[in-house]
Amino acid sequence: MSFVSLDFALFMPLVFAVYWLLNKNVRVQNVFLLAASYFFYGWWSWKYLSIVLFCSIVNYVAGLLMMKEDRHLARKAILIVCCVLSLGVLGIFKYYDFFVTSFVEAFSFFGVPLHAATLNLILPIGISFYTFHTLSYTIEVYRRKLEPTRDVVSFFLFVSIFPLAMAGPIERATNLLPQIYKRRTFDYALAVDGMRQILWGLFKKMVIADNCAPIVNEIFGNAAGYSGSSLVLGAIFFAFQLYGDFAGYSDMALGVGKLLGFKFLQNFHYPYFATSYADYWKREHISLTQWFMDYVYYPLVNKSDKLIWWNLCMIITFLISGLWHGAAWTFVLWGLYQGIFIVISMNSAKSRKRFEKKYHLKDRLAWDFVKMAFTFALVCLGLVFFRAESVAQAVDYISGIFSASLFAVPQIFAGRKTIIVFSIVLLLFVEWLNRDKQHGLQINNIKSPILRGSFYFALIFIIWALRGQQETFIYFQF
Repeated sequence: MSFVSLDFALFMPLVFAVYWLLNKNVRVQNVFLLAASYFFYGWWSWKYLSIVLFCSIVNYVAGLLMMKEDRHLARKAILIVCCVLSLGVLGIFKYYDFFVTSFVEAFSFFGVPLHAATLNLILPIGISFYTFHTLSYTIEVYRRKLEPTRDVVSFFLFVSIFPLAMAGPIERATNLLPQIYKRRTFDYALAVDGMRQILWGLFKKMVIADNCAPIVNEIFGNAAGYSGSSLVLGAIFFAFQLYGDFAGYSDMALGVGKLLGFKFLQNFHYPYFATSYADYWKREHISLTQWFMDYVYYPLVNKSDKLIWWNLCMIITFLISGLWHGAAWTFVLWGLYQGIFIVISMNSAKSRKRFEKKYHLKDRLAWDFVKMAFTFALVCLGLVFFRAESVAQAVDYISGIFSASLFAVPQIFAGRKTIIVFSIVLLLFVEWLNRDKQHGLQINNIKSPILRGSFYFALIFIIWALRGQQETFIYFQF
């Protein structure tokens, strides 16, 4: 069930009404929300609901076992077994075929033909998200930063709560479990803000992402036939397709959460306004970035004071992040690209500050725009690997960009391309005005209810009139 489907338009009001009728008893309310969440996920595939249950049971039992165990080695053994079981399921579905195929191809390259069977399994939607979701709980319990729960309903709801079930954000038990435990009362202001955020998410998905998708597919599918300037526009349109798709989903997830009285973690904070590559990853897919920093990067660094080790650990962390995004060498290279440019950004921060101080550039808006444009260009170039079907296609695409036709007139301005440019300009304008807010449609500063209402209705009309052909959310494949 998708947030932009008729099914969800019928499902959500019914859940909302029943949920708040049950708010006098938090236990009953949680049982109902758990059932609704399983129904939501099971609408896609009931058989894969068993994997959600398996991950929930493994991590719930691991927490209880660690609660009864004081010996450090025993607690570590429980954590390792839990990680092996949870990541093992993820590995079988997501990575088995990739590693087997890569292994066979490596031996074939050296003239040693091998034959190995692949599983060709369909990847369960959301498996990467709820696996990391549950592991954060178990790791925090192991670190004694979180008291393990005996409340099986609350824990299972934490794992599978339906706004986050398909594509995150990756919630932390320290943030969400306390909200599940306590009785929730309807907050009108929070619900209104949730509706605004859902509306803004719909605009990002239905107008930005869904209109960009056909053009991106055409350009990436026939890159050899386009000029370098057109390939640049293809990469830019993909950057906005990805942002509109995933940030739009996150906005809708957070908005639905607010309707139910929850405050989920923010997942995007206007990443295309970043002024450096390190700043970009503080704003982009925040929940995943923090997860990898807390559970991969910092444990790897392990109190070392060697800069070269910090840099290497950062690159390793983003290599793993790239592989998390997809079982293909294109994602590995994309992760390597991210790690390298973050390391460059972090190590050049002091030099950039000295340069800005010398030429009195600090806090100058024009200079900020230059830094934003440069950062965005680097992001778009890296996203070619993210979008390409193969490493060879990515290399050919980038080679085409840096060809003699880079400064030619782009070939693709016709039809709905004008709609895309208009919608991107509107997106950037609204989000720039509200860049200090959690989302672009937090327009409480407009005091007149007539003006606010007019803007909402205008946005609804734009979504209806300019919507593109509906595309599946990109992050459902991860």
